[in-house]
Amino acid sequence: MSMLNALLAEGAVDLHGRASDWREAIELAGGLLVAAGKTSPAYTEAMVRSVEENGPYIVVAPGFAFAHARPSEAVRETALSWVRLDRPVEFGSKANDPVNLVVALAAKDSSEHLKAMKELAGLLGKKDVRARLDSVESEAELRQALVDVANGGAGAASASASLAADHSDAREGAEHQTAADSVASKGKIYTVCGNGLGTSLFLKNTLEQVLDEWGWGKYLTVEATDTISAKGRAKEADFLLTSGEIAATLGDVGVPVHVIEDFTNMSEIDSALRELYDV
Repeated sequence: MSMLNALLAEGAVDLHGRASDWREAIELAGGLLVAAGKTSPAYTEAMVRSVEENGPYIVVAPGFAFAHARPSEAVRETALSWVRLDRPVEFGSKANDPVNLVVALAAKDSSEHLKAMKELAGLLGKKDVRARLDSVESEAELRQALVDVANGGAGAASASASLAADHSDAREGAEHQTAADSVASKGKIYTVCGNGLGTSLFLKNTLEQVLDEWGWGKYLTVEATDTISAKGRAKEADFLLTSGEIAATLGDVGVPVHVIEDFTNMSEIDSALRELYDV
């Protein structure tokens, strides 16, 4: 079963969207949620304001923006909308612009959408799946593609298989030799975004996949959190993973803050872990 399909609001799909800038792209995705009766216009305004305040941190992978805001009374029902732009727009992300796919999330709470986010993060990290999503021409085709991937279709295991082939020596568990000046792990890593319920979940999902490939999943807890909580609790973790925009907002929190450019890229996160844990 595809959790994405379950949350993707009926009719909230535009595969030939037109926007002149990032604001219009978010407004287009937000407008679909409003039209579907899932949100009020105030939620769309909140999604735009989040980028104005925090920068383009929602652009978490090449060509992909995940628009969202905090749960509020403006959300009537947890749902997603899907917009593919005919002409990509710039969000201001050096690593991942221009954007041609905008998925908007409206969540009533911080947990109802977790399975769908895990599914979305997984499929966007697979080039063949992304290519299929960029070529579908109807809502029905899109939904079928999501079902196929959820059921183990094309691309279902390509990312982890590639990582395993590249880094088979990382599977020895937590017994790796580390540098002489390294310190004992606290057993926790934070992934951070502006709201703690959107882009940080993408990063959390991919990080957990890498840790499982290494055999370290049972030794480390990954927690998605927001900037305010991260500042207060950073020293409870070994380090923080986040975007460049959020890293600038966090500043010095007493532990390493490592920037990840593509939140769906297992190889990039694998390299970051090797550097941070000196393995």
